[in-house]
Amino acid sequence: MSPQLCEFHLPLTPEELLKSGGVNQYVVQEVLSIRNLPSQLKAFQAAFRTQGPLAMLEHFDTVYSILHHFRSIDPGLKEDALEFLIKVVSRHAQELPAILDDATLSVSDRSAHLNALKMNCYALVRLLESFETMTTQTNLVDLDLGGKGKKARAKSAHGFDWEEERQPILQLLTQLLQLDIRHLWNHSIIEEEFVSLVTGCCYRLLENPTIGHQKNRSTREAITHLLGVALTHYNHMLSATVKIIQMLQHFEHLAPVLVAAVSLWATDYGMKSIVGEIVREIGQKCPQELSRDPTGAKGFAAFLTELAERIPAILMSSMCILLDHLDGENYMMRNAVLAAMAEMILQVLNGDQLEEAARDTRDQFLDTLQAHGHDVNSFVRSRVLQLFTRIVQQKALPLTRFQAVVALAVGRLADKSVLVCKNAIQLLASFLTNNPFSCKLSDTDLAGPLQKETQKLQEMRAQRQTAVALLDPEEEWEAMLPELKSTLQQLLTLPQEEEEIPEKIATTETTEEVKGRIHQLLAKASYKQAIILTREALGHFQESEPFSHMDPEESEETRFLNLLGTIFKGTSASTQEKSPPASTENMGPGQTDYKDNPSVSEPEKSKGKDELVKQEMLVQYLQDAYNFSLKITEAIGIISKMMYENTTTVVQEVIEFFVMAFQFGVPQALFGVRRMLPLIWSKEPGIREAVLNAYRQLYLNPKGDSARAKAHVLIQNLSLLLVDASVGTIQCLEEILCEFVQKDELKPAVTQLLWERATEKVPCSPLERCSSVMLLGMMARGKPEIVGSNLDTLVSIGLEEKFPQDYRLAQQGPSLGKRQPPFRLPQEHRLFERLHELVTKGFVHPDPLWIPFKEVAVTLIYQLAEGPEVLCAQVLQRCAKQALEKLVEKSTPQDDPKETPMLSTFLLMNLLSLAGDVALQQLVHLEQAVSGELCRRRVLREERENKTKEPKEKNTSTETTMEEEMGLVGATADDTEAELIRNICEMELLGGEQMLAAFVPLLLKVCNNPGLYSNPELCAAAALTLGKFCMISATFCDSQLRLLFTMLEKSSLPILRSNIMIATGDLAIRFPNLVDPWTPHLYARLRDPAQQVRKTAGLVMTHLILKDMVKVKGQVSEMAVLLIDPVPQIAALAKNFFNELSHKGNAIYNLLPDIISRLSDPEGGVKEEPFHTIMKQLLSYITKDKQTESLVEKLCQRFRTARTERQYRDLAYCVSQLPLTERGLRKMLDNFECFGDKLSDESVFSAFLSVVGKLRRGAKPEGKAIIDEFEQKLRACHTRGLDAIEELEIGQGDSQKTPAAKKQSSGMHQHLASAASDNDFVTPEPRRTARRQPNTQQQVRKKKPKIVFSSDESSEEELSAEMTEDETPKKTTPIRRASTRRHRS
Repeated sequence: MSPQLCEFHLPLTPEELLKSGGVNQYVVQEVLSIRNLPSQLKAFQAAFRTQGPLAMLEHFDTVYSILHHFRSIDPGLKEDALEFLIKVVSRHAQELPAILDDATLSVSDRSAHLNALKMNCYALVRLLESFETMTTQTNLVDLDLGGKGKKARAKSAHGFDWEEERQPILQLLTQLLQLDIRHLWNHSIIEEEFVSLVTGCCYRLLENPTIGHQKNRSTREAITHLLGVALTHYNHMLSATVKIIQMLQHFEHLAPVLVAAVSLWATDYGMKSIVGEIVREIGQKCPQELSRDPTGAKGFAAFLTELAERIPAILMSSMCILLDHLDGENYMMRNAVLAAMAEMILQVLNGDQLEEAARDTRDQFLDTLQAHGHDVNSFVRSRVLQLFTRIVQQKALPLTRFQAVVALAVGRLADKSVLVCKNAIQLLASFLTNNPFSCKLSDTDLAGPLQKETQKLQEMRAQRQTAVALLDPEEEWEAMLPELKSTLQQLLTLPQEEEEIPEKIATTETTEEVKGRIHQLLAKASYKQAIILTREALGHFQESEPFSHMDPEESEETRFLNLLGTIFKGTSASTQEKSPPASTENMGPGQTDYKDNPSVSEPEKSKGKDELVKQEMLVQYLQDAYNFSLKITEAIGIISKMMYENTTTVVQEVIEFFVMAFQFGVPQALFGVRRMLPLIWSKEPGIREAVLNAYRQLYLNPKGDSARAKAHVLIQNLSLLLVDASVGTIQCLEEILCEFVQKDELKPAVTQLLWERATEKVPCSPLERCSSVMLLGMMARGKPEIVGSNLDTLVSIGLEEKFPQDYRLAQQGPSLGKRQPPFRLPQEHRLFERLHELVTKGFVHPDPLWIPFKEVAVTLIYQLAEGPEVLCAQVLQRCAKQALEKLVEKSTPQDDPKETPMLSTFLLMNLLSLAGDVALQQLVHLEQAVSGELCRRRVLREERENKTKEPKEKNTSTETTMEEEMGLVGATADDTEAELIRNICEMELLGGEQMLAAFVPLLLKVCNNPGLYSNPELCAAAALTLGKFCMISATFCDSQLRLLFTMLEKSSLPILRSNIMIATGDLAIRFPNLVDPWTPHLYARLRDPAQQVRKTAGLVMTHLILKDMVKVKGQVSEMAVLLIDPVPQIAALAKNFFNELSHKGNAIYNLLPDIISRLSDPEGGVKEEPFHTIMKQLLSYITKDKQTESLVEKLCQRFRTARTERQYRDLAYCVSQLPLTERGLRKMLDNFECFGDKLSDESVFSAFLSVVGKLRRGAKPEGKAIIDEFEQKLRACHTRGLDAIEELEIGQGDSQKTPAAKKQSSGMHQHLASAASDNDFVTPEPRRTARRQPNTQQQVRKKKPKIVFSSDESSEEELSAEMTEDETPKKTTPIRRASTRRHRS
């Protein structure tokens, strides 16, 4: 049969065209071989030139064969076939309009063109899909091979760039569909298969993962327009909706592409209904199903979120369908719905001119957002805060919502999730930036105006109330008329029952009395009673005015209203006439006066009302501003505690928030700005840079007209930071200024103005002058020439005055390098002369500033002077001589020779303090300057020797040998130099005829006789000096350690104990083996009653433990107790210690058993609530599964040796705080018998139930069985005791024993074996074994071993304050540094 007489049916698969179908159905006759394809394609082209598009009817088999052999044929043939098919379809599209308009077209011609159209489209679409499949596979290969040469490989595969060919094909198909081709079909109904053929290739192209890339933008637009035509002309909506839903579920990359398409269809093509259809399909998805299909939920969520951003107005009508997903389990869907609501608030429901319905919708959306600020999922809470941040930034949040949303953000600051806290801070920062109240938000500044304006409002309201009585009755009547008329209509239409008429007229009442009663009821807005009383009066006073004048022609409603108006206005007029003390001679003047006054005062009345409204608005504004500032102040208190969190991003947000709060004038923000200073030492570069940026914003960009004015403001601001600043704050600020100076961010005008203030060239106060010199000293660290070039000037301004404190920080000199000649000044320099003079002159005066000054002076001499030991010896000798002279002056000849002469306390204190400073600086000088200089000179000498050697003597082999020898020689030389310095310190400084040795007897006498030398300042100075002397020599230190620790234990002065704690900490670093036996006495100071001593001890022990200078034993529990210290700074210090310790491998995990043992000890532990607080913090550092499982095992076994119920509860609480997994639960089941008999205690039972609750939240379906088993055992033991477990297991039977149970029993045996090898735990035999062997039960109980911890043994040593020679620790365990261990491993 001729192909022209056959009907072409679009197949579902290509193979269907090879099978014989129904009557007149076209079937491919022959699949041509690859060899014949080029010639047949040429024949097709020749036929096309003569027959046009209808040539496809004769040559379809050729195109089918090309598709059949597509993978095997030559790329050139593929390209020719595609190019030719495009030409055929394009020609057909050009001819079809004329054919469709031809009214004389025969049925056979119409059928031929229809078959040709279907064949052409089928062939072109299948060829397009084949090319797309090949390209996708090539791209996958390119991913493996790499990106280079990708385009070249694509061209070699196809012979052309396919990505550039797709768009013309899609545009051609779009052009074809835009024609009215439905007339080619019978009854003008296009078959669904044809539409599916064309649209199917679009969906196939969309599945390509690269379709969303920018290079494929033209293809995406062509697909969108093609599908848009199918939607508008070919009833494709239902199919498109189903396909879009399917693709969103399976292809994550398609959400933004489909959003762009759907929004275009809804706007440009007018197909808004497709939005509703898609949203309805998503809304009808079961939330439980979406919770099991995260990919689909993610696709739907992304689609809804982006669609709401593009067309929120169209989507808003379908929002009610999506509300069910707010209660679903999948948090992504909740986020998407909430984000859609936020977009509608921002783009549609924004502004003050909203209608009532729109305002209600907006409020409902805002209520929903606020409610989900407390969602169970942290990602939802975080998303809500992000959405509110956008709403606030775009000023779309109604003012009435400010307080509620601010309160939500403040509440979320305490959230467990770091992400939520971060977004809460960002939201509060947005509130600050976009607040409508004021640029300065100080609650103290706002309280005054608020109180003043509130009082003014109350006065205005009082005046208003007094003026109400003088209101015009006409105005009052007009105001009440609408409500009165409504009430009258109801009473006239509804009959009143007898009992509903409470208003009766007494027989003795007159007309005036009844009129007065009616007027009172109307004035009180009791309209119903007034109307009823009027009706009664009409029947009672038919002949009396005004009840007798009733016009029968008027309606009943009108008659009542006129009568009531007459009564009300007439009574009011008469009342007002009687009230003022006006002329009572006649009514005329009175009435004229009443009518004239209101008309005259009408503008005044309206003006007064407007003023009252304005005042109410002002007070409300001030009240809102005040409440807002209070909330911000509350937030600052919480946020400041987050400044030292572990998460870098949170700390950065906190810093930015405080910068913004400071700029908005919140007074408490200065506290945060100061508190962030220590973060300049952070190891995280992001945090350090955030601090620098904060101070750059706050201080380096001041306002001013000129550079000098800006410099003045900058210096003033920095000087304010120095007011009452601690030493630590000054050091931090110095580091920041040093950074700014090194980067040349401080202008020369700043340095110039500082010098002018220091030299008093500009008028300034002494404090400002002092701060200027301090700032110069800080800047000199970054750029030494700032001070070095003006040293003489600095000496003259700083040391020629009476106030040496001005020169405290002028010691900054050029930095010293080991290989460079050090910067030294001659001993005769004016600087040292002035220092010598000021120190010796000030020595005999009781000035408290002398001690810090002489410390700086001695340091400066050792840093800058040539031969500093000579200068300091002269100073020390001169001061000692002055002290002796004073002593001689007091011992006059008239005094009793038996009486010992007394020296002033301050002189003795100054002398000892000066000796201690000289001793310490001499040690530093020897170990740094002298040692460095020896090393530098040796290196120079070796370099000179190497240069003098003949080059001929060197060769490659000897060079290597020499370098190795030089390295060894250099190391040996370093050791020799170090040994030389050590011998000088040990043998010479404190021995023989050395000057420092002369002070040792005096120092020891003061320290050994606290009763004789009881002055606190003297004792503190002597203790510090003793510590400095001990730093010099190991021998001297060893001999005086007992004295130092006795003073540490026995002294009643907190300042003395604090000073000695610092000194012993330094000694522990210098001589660790000597101090190690005394470590328990260092830990003991952590429980010192004095706050200052505890803080110092905490700092010292933190440094010693983290630097591995002391052994970390069970006594670290004393450090844990500081976590609950009543002083917040000490508690923060302890928390920071454990944060740092948690980064040192398994340190906390190893210490936890001992800490728990000590803290839960009934004799020396802590109370139950504090124990919970401490353990919650410490157990939060256990994050590894293996550590958790091991701790669970150990804690469960410890139940058997616990002696009190309190210990049971403590252990149960610790178990409940661990991050348990399924394996950890199995460990608990293995050791169930250890704690099963303790479950009768309600607290223990509750703790284990909380474990079950935590495990259920993230449990997998296969793990729920073991959780149920564990809970069943818990409840059985709680109600009936441990015996119920055996009954439960027997009742289950052998048939129900699972492999898990066998694994559990074998695991228990393994566990017992491992526990026996554990040093910390000795596990007794299981109770079940004892129960089965009753004869041995008593023996087992008698022989139950006592668990002993290594740390418990060391804790038995009593910290005795009375230390004799016999009690001095003799144990000297050598301490190896951590670095050594690391190198060896």
